[in-house]
Amino acid sequence: MRPSRIVLGTLLTACLLSSAVAAQQPQGTTVLRAARLIDGTGAAPIQNGVVVVTGNRIVAVGREGTVSIPQGARVVNLADATLLPGFIDMHTHLVGRVLGDPGADLAAVKDFPSYAAILSVPHAEKTLMAGFTSVRNVGADNFQDIALRQAINEGRIPGPRIQTAAHSLGITGGHCDENAYRPGLMDGDIRTGIANGPDEVRAAVRYQVKYGADVIKTCATAGVLSEGSAAVQASQYSLEELQAMTEEATKLGRKVAAHAHGTEGIKTAVRGGVASIEHGSFLDAEGARLMAQRRTYFVPTLMAGEAVERFARNGVLKGHRADKALAAAEAMRRAIRLAVANRVPIALGTDAGVIPHGTNGHEFTLLVEWGGMAPMQAITAGTMNAARLLGWEDRVGSLAAGKLADIVAVPGDPTRDIRAMERPLFVMKDGVVYRRPG
Repeated sequence: MRPSRIVLGTLLTACLLSSAVAAQQPQGTTVLRAARLIDGTGAAPIQNGVVVVTGNRIVAVGREGTVSIPQGARVVNLADATLLPGFIDMHTHLVGRVLGDPGADLAAVKDFPSYAAILSVPHAEKTLMAGFTSVRNVGADNFQDIALRQAINEGRIPGPRIQTAAHSLGITGGHCDENAYRPGLMDGDIRTGIANGPDEVRAAVRYQVKYGADVIKTCATAGVLSEGSAAVQASQYSLEELQAMTEEATKLGRKVAAHAHGTEGIKTAVRGGVASIEHGSFLDAEGARLMAQRRTYFVPTLMAGEAVERFARNGVLKGHRADKALAAAEAMRRAIRLAVANRVPIALGTDAGVIPHGTNGHEFTLLVEWGGMAPMQAITAGTMNAARLLGWEDRVGSLAAGKLADIVAVPGDPTRDIRAMERPLFVMKDGVVYRRPG
């Protein structure tokens, strides 16, 4: 290519990039109208709902006729739809390959470190287009999730608002470690989240926070998809180690999310002061009561249970991993009903990455079908409850004046058909429309 063409191409690329960034800036005032509105707090739907947005903030919410419409505002009429707050997924893995990808099992030794970050870009966009305007990303290698968060925050790529964990913390050989490789190939330390004993645990928390972690993710028990002989119920971190972790995280203004399948490991993590139990497959009545007393959130990831059960039956998962998957999926169905019956606070999480990105809305359906929750309870789990667990309830999670303009519309009435939550037709994040009908 001749130099003049190189210069022209560079200028054209720069113009396109600047246009893309400019297109992501909220402009003026927009009025959204729909047949009904659910504000995310658990309150009854408002018929003929209206939301007024100026810039990136909601300025008014209410019933048609009770809300003042500014002159010159753009009006978006969504007809027989329901306006809701942007959805929140509290358990995602946006970085890396999805379970079932033929290259997933060898990714740790065959993929270049930057490849997982590249894959995260379409994953983030699919998540946003599914109506999930905020997520908590619970673990990624090489601080790739921090880079993804930066690219989204700078407006370079579309994606949800992210609270992220960097490396997950776990014991040597545990679920948060890389196992089944020869010695010397995958030996971790505090920099990669592998920490043993209270002192190392404190150092690992400090290291993740130093490089940008918003939340600390730990593996309190064994897991389904990791290699190794440990049963999925096996406890890993001790009470003393978990207490050291939560104390250090609290001092640094962070919460701890604990992957915990096993009955005793769940209770140990709750006593250790974690903010949430992720998965919680083998939760028992005592554990549910303890979580309710301490207001420890339950993030049940039912879609992950459904997915690994399917993969175990169709041969994608084999041997010990398949056995663990079938046991955990069966237990999950009981655990979610125990949690609901004991009034444990529940926040929606999918384990996206185990399930395909962009299908996250199916978790609302499973909270109703597996968990016996009322549709409004399920909706609140993925809106205001999740916002409280994030510590972001002052900015997202409900439709209210002063909050960020994260707004989704779904067809029809999701309190009558919860599957409508799987089919968003309008998505606005931070005052910018990313999806509209047609």
